Amino acid sequence: MSNAADTPSFVSSSRTRRRAVVAGTVCLVLGTAACGGSGSAGADATAQSHGAISIWYSNNAQEVTWGKQVVAAWNAAHPTEKVSAQEIPSGKSSEEVIGAAITAGTEPCLIYNTSPASVPTFQQQGGLVPLDTFSDGAAYIEARAGTADSQFVSPDGNYYQMPWKSNPVMIFYNKKVFKSAGISTTAPPLGSYAEFLATAKKIVSSGAAKYAIYPAPSSEFYQSWYDFYPLYAAESDGKQLVVDGKSTFDSDAGRAVAAFWSQLYAENLAGKESYNGDSFADGTAAMAIVGPWAISTYEGKVDWGVVPVPTSAGGGGDTVPTFSDAKNIGMYVSCKNTGTAWDFLKYSTSVAQDGKLLELTGQMPMRKGIETQYAAYFTAHKDYVTFAAEAAHVVEVPNVPNSIEVWQAFRDAWSSSVVFGKTDPATSLTGAATKIDQLVAQ
Repeated sequence: MSNAADTPSFVSSSRTRRRAVVAGTVCLVLGTAACGGSGSAGADATAQSHGAISIWYSNNAQEVTWGKQVVAAWNAAHPTEKVSAQEIPSGKSSEEVIGAAITAGTEPCLIYNTSPASVPTFQQQGGLVPLDTFSDGAAYIEARAGTADSQFVSPDGNYYQMPWKSNPVMIFYNKKVFKSAGISTTAPPLGSYAEFLATAKKIVSSGAAKYAIYPAPSSEFYQSWYDFYPLYAAESDGKQLVVDGKSTFDSDAGRAVAAFWSQLYAENLAGKESYNGDSFADGTAAMAIVGPWAISTYEGKVDWGVVPVPTSAGGGGDTVPTFSDAKNIGMYVSCKNTGTAWDFLKYSTSVAQDGKLLELTGQMPMRKGIETQYAAYFTAHKDYVTFAAEAAHVVEVPNVPNSIEVWQAFRDAWSSSVVFGKTDPATSLTGAATKIDQLVAQ
């Protein structure tokens, strides 16, 4: 499923451009301002220093389990290059925690919770080591991730993140609620916008659930990844929000997605108020837009099914592009022993450790051919098969300057127009596109 014919339109000549840039301009000493370095001598990846390092991993229980075992296995085999690990410190967001650590020079060598949307900011802070600086850096990333790697190349042509894992976003539906509403639980009519809207109306009018679906209506920059962006990826055949420095969503595809969600909100089929809890697990909403991480969350709570996100025409199946919801790995410039950090990074993303990540967390390693590589796992865990198929068709956030500000500008326009109906959606998309183009050009 990873052949060229299956690759959506977001894959471009980024890797070719990257190689040209690296060959002609990559700096060998990362401490210089031109390379975005912080001036730390430990950031010189060419030094290949070895010794003890520290890492942070995510604070969810499954990833903590994975992190502890990979560190223990490494330390047992590398007594002179010990890895110390901890959960990422708590804070308002991981982006703020990491950004503050970069400023203070207290970040660890590796963070296994680096959001692709935050990479441009951390790069601008001078906090990230370009992984191309290692002699096998680009080759390792490209061999592991395949064509998906092109979405993670920065505008200067370098890799400042290791593509690690994805959570292809799909539509979960509550079979009990659907049965109560008289809707098929094995082949629910959700593939097209018309079918989805008719199903949503039937759910609410029957009283089977208060709302058909309930994505968070709040204003945080990342919330559009769980309502607009998955459907836009599907409707546009895999376009990112920004391509070649220009926004793409002020288009027929973008307007179709906005109109679809506007109708859901206008007819009270989707909730507009903040919800304290999980509306899907609680039965308040019949559907949710989430990734495979949610399977363990809903186990024993919801008898669920899953289908791809809808499109206006319908019928795309599990080859319809969707948002990746990826988390990646960054190497940070305060690291003194970058040689050990790079070796551990490769060890922790090996075939064996990717298999353990899949087994322990249910999240999809960003590795080409996972369905065949880990066939035994998917044979034993049928619930994850659809997500594995979708993993070959994921769309990431664009790697552009002012990335978080870009998403906040989009979210502000979306909230005002689509969620709360204060402004015209088409007009708001045009205004957001203009603002985003200016942000990317800065």
